[in-house]
Amino acid sequence: MSDPVASVPGQPDGLSAALVTGAEIARLAGVTRAAVSNWRRRYGDFPPAQGGSASSPLFAWPEVRDWLERRNKSQEVSLEVQTWQALRAAYGDSAAAGVAAVAAHLLKQAGGGDAEAVALTYGPQGAEVAAASLPEAAASAVDRLAAESTAAEALEALVERLTDSARRSGSDQFTAPRILRAVAHFAPDSEPGQSVLDPACGIGSLLHAVQSERDLIRAGQDVDADSIRIARVRSMLSGGSGATFVEGDSLRADGFPSLQADLVVCDPPVAVTDWGREALLIDPRWEFGTPSRAEGELAWLQHAYAHTAPGGHVLMVMPASVAYRKAGRRIRAELVRRGAVRKVVALPGGVASAHSLPVHLWLLHRPVDATERPATVTFVDLSGNAPDGSLEPTERQRAEIPLIDLLDDDVDLTPAARMPVGRGELAAEFEQARAELVSSLQELDVTAPRLRPTEGADLWGGATVSVADLVRAGLVELGPEGPAVTGDQIDADYLEGFLQSGPNLRRTTSQSGTYRADHRGSRIPQLDPAEQRRYGEAFRALREAEAQAERLALAARRMVEIAREGLGSGTLEPWDDSAPDRRT
Repeated sequence: MSDPVASVPGQPDGLSAALVTGAEIARLAGVTRAAVSNWRRRYGDFPPAQGGSASSPLFAWPEVRDWLERRNKSQEVSLEVQTWQALRAAYGDSAAAGVAAVAAHLLKQAGGGDAEAVALTYGPQGAEVAAASLPEAAASAVDRLAAESTAAEALEALVERLTDSARRSGSDQFTAPRILRAVAHFAPDSEPGQSVLDPACGIGSLLHAVQSERDLIRAGQDVDADSIRIARVRSMLSGGSGATFVEGDSLRADGFPSLQADLVVCDPPVAVTDWGREALLIDPRWEFGTPSRAEGELAWLQHAYAHTAPGGHVLMVMPASVAYRKAGRRIRAELVRRGAVRKVVALPGGVASAHSLPVHLWLLHRPVDATERPATVTFVDLSGNAPDGSLEPTERQRAEIPLIDLLDDDVDLTPAARMPVGRGELAAEFEQARAELVSSLQELDVTAPRLRPTEGADLWGGATVSVADLVRAGLVELGPEGPAVTGDQIDADYLEGFLQSGPNLRRTTSQSGTYRADHRGSRIPQLDPAEQRRYGEAFRALREAEAQAERLALAARRMVEIAREGLGSGTLEPWDDSAPDRRT
């Protein structure tokens, strides 16, 4: 590929020794930002970050350029984008149905294009999936994508785009990659031949992620037919053996009534009140008490526990509120009293796709006999860690709490409420948090752009051009993440900034307040490249300032929490300028 460094302003000697962001790599390589993220996740030889932060890493451009040339990635990802666009054109907002049809097509191709051969290779479930059809244009794109790698890799690439698309829309339909990482980390070890069940498996990501290298018997159920088709083919194409997937509502129509699994993993539906309580009031699964309508998550927890073999475990993804809500107090108390709860882990904020609130992992254990009961419950609080940071707790982030201490009026199982507090450590933490807050304020002062009133004619009073015209001219392409620059005639930051401006947001919002993600009617002012870069730099500084403001808010909350804890517990006291400094 040609070296596009000459098109980057502000680098007199090109980018020979520059550190670049993921967004800059996308612009230089002529691909989308999502493509760069996919490279980092999928390829172990992608150049490591040389600076920046976990949320905004910086990479050495020469290393990235050499990697791109070795792998000819601009061509591969362009084909991946084309395939995704073909699916979106054929299926619109029903992206899951499109990927399910791709899965069926790839499975049929793997069987030589014949449904009977698929049935012989993969059994009745394979034949059922392969019966689906894919529009010709999309099928051709999928075949080209699979030809460059394998059918399994092609499907996983589109699954990543599906989950990323859901994340961008704020949906929690699919388990976020960071949660998958955490579940894989905290899942108990299983022996080959043991069974793993996910009663709300979706596209099979949890079953796919948990100890994928082990030869386990995997079973999954989900109410969504498209998700089940995807899960089946992912398992079949990856060479997984002994995997069974059933369509249906696990609470109302259990697809595995006699299964006792060694491990049950689940990321259940959240905040669903219509989970079937009225029809299931006397169900034998409610071993610890009948959940209220508002406690559907505790219904899923008990369903999982009912499917756990003696000596087996349950690992559940739970909203943080389940640990303290009043409606679930009696069930939590019974879980603690009988020793079923073994560990509660608070994951860092930001690991979920749809929100920035902390998410908990609950680890349960079904004893072999009634005499087996632990003396304590382990609490791990990682809520202050970076979303992609370490999952190994420090001594200060872990606590062993006796069962009797948990059985109070609230039965609060929130890890943060159970962490130890040390006088000296708390004072040091406050000083560190305050220093981080002050430092963040100073960085924001530097990062925030300087703006001034416009001189002369209104910017929008001059010539403008629509995104649709830019697409027709070949200067912009419409990808799943929105318009993306394809050459160097349009500054990417300039385009993105004006697409998010007030006039264009109003164009993409109906009178009822509904947001439409169709940017073709959006317009941008026609400015020369130098002016575009000037505005683009300002928009980029705004994004950096926004990210810095979010970090500032986190630092402020952390400092306030530590200060309140210290003042309320008597560990800290208000500063007195007339008193001697006790730190000396």
